[in-house]
Amino acid sequence: MAKDVFVSVGTGLSPSQETFVVAVEERLRAIGLNPRTIGRNTFSADAPLHAISDLMDECRGAVVIALERFRFPSGEERPESAKQRQLADVRMPTSWNQIEAAMAYSRGLPLLVIVDEGVRADGLLEKGNDWYVQDLPVDANALNTTAFTGILESWSSRLDSAPNPRASKSQPPDPASMSVGQLLAALKPAQLWTSLGALAAALGVAFAIGANVI
Repeated sequence: MAKDVFVSVGTGLSPSQETFVVAVEERLRAIGLNPRTIGRNTFSADAPLHAISDLMDECRGAVVIALERFRFPSGEERPESAKQRQLADVRMPTSWNQIEAAMAYSRGLPLLVIVDEGVRADGLLEKGNDWYVQDLPVDANALNTTAFTGILESWSSRLDSAPNPRASKSQPPDPASMSVGQLLAALKPAQLWTSLGALAAALGVAFAIGANVI
């Protein structure tokens, strides 16, 4: 059965970007993975962050495809500061790439980041972090290189050992392994008062029986 992997990619793509994303999805399917993206092949009526969170809980890894969303011919970085500098031809991806990369990493999902080589790679899109980052031209042929194939295989080999957030959420704690304090802490207020009331009644009955015996 194909493993689900979350794919972070923007909407409103250019024809060349769409062709590239389709090629990435095809490469994933070719190695037994099922790419899933909110608004692309998976749909939800929930608020975006809620829908993304729920979908990630069904996935074993994440792929971020950071493509050009914004282009600025010129600009300034850190204006009116000692580190101010002029910028030219700045290209940036959707901010959702950063948000979804952070959500995936916080879940311990193996993360593969593919960045359009002309896009400014800040934050979680930078190299040197605890995940794979590939700078590639927006060209399907770039996915067939030996380097990318090796990175893809290395990343996919980590999926089996990745934690399953949904399983850990749905797995109830074993009462037999919990201390009295943990059991009490796990009870809702109404359950706690009911339990204490039952305990008091049981002690009262035991005391009455003991008194009659004596």
